[in-house]
Amino acid sequence: MSDPTDEQRPSYEAAREELVEVVRRLEAGGTSLEESLALWERGERLATICQEWLDGARERLDAVVAADEED
Repeated sequence: MSDPTDEQRPSYEAAREELVEVVRRLEAGGTSLEESLALWERGERLATICQEWLDGARERLDAVVAADEED
């Protein structure tokens, strides 16, 4: 599957909220193996999206700090 475009990519908060729900469902059990695997894969994608948002935020903060140090 290709990377989602910015229009399709959920916000950090939306991805995190959905990830919490995925984890809750997996921990609760009662799902078939196929559904559990689908949930796991969705959780992996959501975790990646969250990490990308956090990495982007860190890069922006580092750039601001570096610019302030140059002044």
